[in-house]
Amino acid sequence: MTRLLIVDDEPTIQLAFERAFRGTPNQIITSGTAADALEKVKTSVPDVIVLDIHLPDASGLMTFREIRKIDARVPIILMTGHGTTDLVIEAMKEGAFDYLFKPLELAELRATITRALRTSTLMRVPTPLPDEQPAPVMGDYLVGRCRAMQEVYKSIGRVAGQDVTVLILGESGTGKELVARAIYQHSSRNMQPFVAINCGAIPEQLVESELFGHERGAFTGADRKRIGRFEQARNGTIFLDEVGELSLSAQVKMLRVLQEQQFERIGGQELIQTNIRLIAATNADLEKMVEQGKFRKDLYFRLNVFTIKLPPLREREDDLVHLVDHYIKKYRQELGSQVQTIHPLAMAQLQSYSWPGNIRELQSVLKQAVLKSRSTVIHADDLPPLGGEANPIRLPQPVETAASLAEQYWDRLVQERLSSETENLYAETLEKMERELLTRVLKHTSGNQLRAAKILGITRGSLRNKIRSLGITITKGVWLEDDQADSESTIDPVAH
Repeated sequence: MTRLLIVDDEPTIQLAFERAFRGTPNQIITSGTAADALEKVKTSVPDVIVLDIHLPDASGLMTFREIRKIDARVPIILMTGHGTTDLVIEAMKEGAFDYLFKPLELAELRATITRALRTSTLMRVPTPLPDEQPAPVMGDYLVGRCRAMQEVYKSIGRVAGQDVTVLILGESGTGKELVARAIYQHSSRNMQPFVAINCGAIPEQLVESELFGHERGAFTGADRKRIGRFEQARNGTIFLDEVGELSLSAQVKMLRVLQEQQFERIGGQELIQTNIRLIAATNADLEKMVEQGKFRKDLYFRLNVFTIKLPPLREREDDLVHLVDHYIKKYRQELGSQVQTIHPLAMAQLQSYSWPGNIRELQSVLKQAVLKSRSTVIHADDLPPLGGEANPIRLPQPVETAASLAEQYWDRLVQERLSSETENLYAETLEKMERELLTRVLKHTSGNQLRAAKILGITRGSLRNKIRSLGITITKGVWLEDDQADSESTIDPVAH
């Protein structure tokens, strides 16, 4: 649960926030004075702070600056009822996340806090490398052991502590932002702001304003001064995703920032000095864009100080198995699901796919499968169509392949239980084997217990006891109790 601290001496404002976020996974904490707010921040730093610029026991920017001394990473949204005051502008220069005008507009309020929460997550949720203590399942974690990913981890380790520009290359969905966060979190600037900007998601005519800010009247619609992200992120790290989407005019300013650590707001003459570390990423071929005149050669050289290339998922050898296991655990916890693992046939279908959308596409597929699954196993028919089209399950044809898949399933199961330091492995494995065997035989006999008992070589009474103890229900088909399937459904009743 995220924690929002609302600092305002007006009870009606505090109540408005409590109502606006009622029923959401956001805990609202309120404070009416600067002293009380600072005490709460010292006790436990919230994820986002919404701060009234005028408080009864504070003057000007005092509270804002004191909070920044405690933790400069926490996004602070300012509120003012007096228009764009000099105090707000000054706070924005010093790193305030954004500001809101009173009376508050609900849609704008929610949108601003959503962006602030994402920024807070980028800075605070750990992104450890695989050779470190693993992050919690709900956090983000660089997963993979293939040779290409090992090189990525080595590169992060080499460059994180060096205050140089980094260029991350890779197809969409390969995890470029995760790598950028890992570099930031292992750097000397990890207690300063981390600002992530997707250059491809901002209209071309607004990119320069978003990055560098503008003066009032600089262009049509510029009715107030705006402080850009480079100014807000002073002493911190800026991550520019899809940097290849920058216009040529924005590239000129970017080059100046990298060369001289200074720039001017649009429509302004004041020279703004900054001190930031730049991490850029793109899925474009910048060398080809340079040849075509779409990207400045001098900027490319400035960005290409240290390059990290992320491999596409289709080239990551056996990493798919580890990624699937990781995201099943993540979504099981996130969605309150009972899913524990994936059936070998479903896994075979995932392994036969080329994953043009890379890890982002895999996340989407597995999240849908976890939501759809009615048991503790993801079956092939729980998977959504891959690539937007219906894909038949590729059944393993040679006997050796089927045996190999079964071996992988049991190997994964045993390894998982060994990792959990269980002291009951024999009974746990035996139960799963019995469930697998009985459900397969009962499906073969269409639920006929007498025939099933004969095939199994046990008495009918023994079979009934095992059916009861293992939670197998026989209706028109053969199901496990936790499948929650209706009698008209058709699923593969393989044991959990």
